Amino acid sequence: MNAPTPLTYADLSPDSVLDAIDSLGLRCDGTLLQLNSYENRVFQVGLEDGSQRIAKFYRPGRWSDAAILEEHAFTLELAEREVPVVPPLLLGGRTLHAVAGHRLALFARQGGRTPEIEQDETLEWLGRSLGRLHAVGAARVYQARPTLDVQTFGVASRDLLLDGGWLPEDLRAAWLAVVDQALDAVRQAYARAGDVALIRLHGDCHPGNLLWTDEGPHFVDFDDSRSGPAIQDLWMLLSGDEADMRRQFAALLRGYEMFREFDDREKHLVEALRTLRLLHHSAWIASRWSDPAFPAAFPWFGSVRCWQDRILELREQVALLQEPPRI
Repeated sequence: MNAPTPLTYADLSPDSVLDAIDSLGLRCDGTLLQLNSYENRVFQVGLEDGSQRIAKFYRPGRWSDAAILEEHAFTLELAEREVPVVPPLLLGGRTLHAVAGHRLALFARQGGRTPEIEQDETLEWLGRSLGRLHAVGAARVYQARPTLDVQTFGVASRDLLLDGGWLPEDLRAAWLAVVDQALDAVRQAYARAGDVALIRLHGDCHPGNLLWTDEGPHFVDFDDSRSGPAIQDLWMLLSGDEADMRRQFAALLRGYEMFREFDDREKHLVEALRTLRLLHHSAWIASRWSDPAFPAAFPWFGSVRCWQDRILELREQVALLQEPPRI
């Protein structure tokens, strides 16, 4: 099995992290805590003045400088509009820094807890915040960052897994058949939705990327931000059976439409986007397999049972894609 992305974090020792922060003009007190992050390396760093910063070291080769700076510009624009996000800090007039071969950005430490999204009041509040976020995001689309679509999340993911030899030979034909069937169903869902608007999104708006305080939600980690349909930032907040999801979505929309009108045609894309995310997730693990964190976190990946489960979930998605929207 091949792993396309080489690991180049080997020299990122605690001392090198602290030295990198010091080189930007901040004085560390020597305390360092590595935070959970598979894609990048993220640390909470203590400073001599008693404050803390979050340092994100970007995975080499994933994004161009231009793509990272586009994301930074978007979050800074959101912060200027008082949308509750955590933007990168400007140091020396820059948000992206290069130190000893690594690219990094610093952020304020944002406290908070996971939102209680089963409550309608919480969902309405989230909807208001997302409506404001999307009103800013709709002003333009990204130029350096790819669009979330069938090609980038679906076809490219299928081809990476096939070309890398990740499929057991006796399951390869069955997996490919259901993937192609699923992609055809996704294309049909996009056709039913029609020409929906593409806007700048958070892109990975699940509860783990939301921090809740008494002042409401704060959106963090825009690393997966892309252009795409607005529903992408809404559907991952839904859970439970169809009745639960309809109630939750109605609560989100009550808040959302106070700031931005929602295009009902995008409801056709919920299961399409879920299908693309499932494909992309498998390709993402495969592309990062040379990083020791991934075999440790996903020891089941690549097993016969793993691909049997992937075939089953895609068959279930194909069935859902034939049904009317569930929200």
